[in-house]
Amino acid sequence: MTTDIIATKLPRHLASFVIDQNYDRYTAQDHSVWRAVMKQNTNYLKKVAHKSYIDGLKKTGISVNKIPGIEEMNNALHKIGWAAVTVDGFIPPSAFMEFQKHKVLVIAADIRPVNQISYTPAPDIIHEAAGHAPIIADYEYAEYLRYFGEIGCRAFSSASDYKIYEAIRHLSILKADPTTPPDKIVLAEKLLNKAVDNTEMPSEMSLIRNLHWWTVEYGLVGNMNNPKIYGAGLLSSIGESKSALKYDVNKILYSLDAKDYSFDITAPQPQLFVTPDFKHLTTVLDEFANLMSLRTGGLDGIMNAIESQSTATVEYSSGLQVSGTFTDVIIHKGRPVYINTSGPTTLNYSGFMLEGEGPENHKEGFGSPIGKIAGTLKPTRLLTDKDLVKLGIEKGKQSAFRFESGIKVEGELMKVDRKDGKIILMTFNNCTVTHNGKTLFEPAWGRYDMAIGETIVSAFSGPADPDGFGLNYEAPKEKTHQLTYKRDELILHNYYSEVADIRQNSKDFKLLPSIAKHLETNYPTEWLLLTEIYELALVDPELKSFSNEIKERLSGIRNSQPESATIIESIID
Repeated sequence: MTTDIIATKLPRHLASFVIDQNYDRYTAQDHSVWRAVMKQNTNYLKKVAHKSYIDGLKKTGISVNKIPGIEEMNNALHKIGWAAVTVDGFIPPSAFMEFQKHKVLVIAADIRPVNQISYTPAPDIIHEAAGHAPIIADYEYAEYLRYFGEIGCRAFSSASDYKIYEAIRHLSILKADPTTPPDKIVLAEKLLNKAVDNTEMPSEMSLIRNLHWWTVEYGLVGNMNNPKIYGAGLLSSIGESKSALKYDVNKILYSLDAKDYSFDITAPQPQLFVTPDFKHLTTVLDEFANLMSLRTGGLDGIMNAIESQSTATVEYSSGLQVSGTFTDVIIHKGRPVYINTSGPTTLNYSGFMLEGEGPENHKEGFGSPIGKIAGTLKPTRLLTDKDLVKLGIEKGKQSAFRFESGIKVEGELMKVDRKDGKIILMTFNNCTVTHNGKTLFEPAWGRYDMAIGETIVSAFSGPADPDGFGLNYEAPKEKTHQLTYKRDELILHNYYSEVADIRQNSKDFKLLPSIAKHLETNYPTEWLLLTEIYELALVDPELKSFSNEIKERLSGIRNSQPESATIIESIID
């Protein structure tokens, strides 16, 4: 299955995040970085990772020897009902989770440079492909991931959440570029700290992101005394995975309390959470979802919609869904009785926009009562035409009635819309709506669509029908930096290519000493290519003396370059 086909099956508003992998841009050195991390990871992780990890590498089309192409990954992922697309670094959390909802993994196209081989401050293809993908071969975990996306993309963000996201993205882009001046990184860190400091109450999105971090990214599973790794952040970093299992990292039984544990992406984790099994993850997620406006609605849900300052949806007890930017709510005796949106608004039912109720029909916004029409024992949504006539509300005639909240409506009934036996909408002409002497709607504004429902049963982020609403995400303006190489770096990459050809063809091993000599003369600090030369030299008995020389050189390098130590030790010890 090609990326183009997958992109056409995704909602249109997510397409702006999808980029071409541009596989040919990966250098021979990039493939060596992938190979070095994957070899040490698989050798170590087969002992400490969840049992599905190693098998999952094969099922998801991931090779240890080379960076996977997105097309070959999709051919494999298709067999287990998933897919993948490449994106440019961090994307907004709500979009990330919506991809998950559609069973699509987002894979950052970049790969970490060699000087960040043990840890990368930005998402890269090692973290995404080698960390996230293999575990979804486990059906129960894959379903948790999909369900998390379904719930998570409905979580409300605050206005400050997006500022924090942009600050994190900016900082990660600068840190991932080895040429960034230190003063720029310091400034970016200050901007991030300022954005975090300006945050008040945590939003639903910030809380569910904590759950995501302590499970999908840094989760442990199994016995509290001997847990296994399944979180992608640990699976893609040998250093972090080793430190995670040490006794000085506190292990806590995973529960809803994890939502209150914030995290620092730049520091080792002081504690990790252990779930007994993957089924427990869904249990905790459901507990959190039961606290969300998505399931509770009410005044708190409306206030979350208003405070988000972005497109949201509230659902009436009749099932009618109003999508727009909510700006105001009238409260009567502690209950919401009237809502307002500003700007383009749509009216929907069961996730689909109602005919004639699109953004072009509600360009300036929408306002409507919440509650029960006075004078009847029945819920308003269940009134029959005869019931309405008894209340003086008859099609084609002028009527006047009020809600129990005191809101008064006077106008000519044009139509009544019903769905599944319930009234969801009543439309009036020449209509006036007032509350305590204040005019909420007047005839000059056109027809009046009045939502029906006694309560707000749900409120969530985003429009109910994204296509009908015309939702369109803009791709992040700041792009990850594409590295440009100097002449000496390009020559070094050619040496990497020569060694790669020797490995692939299993011949010309006698060229290795000459390449090693060039490295010693022109690139005395180069170590990654030396590890590959050393491994190949071990294959040829005639190069035993030479391999011992390389081993000594690597031993000296690991003492002077700490970032190389873990990988060198895994090869020569």
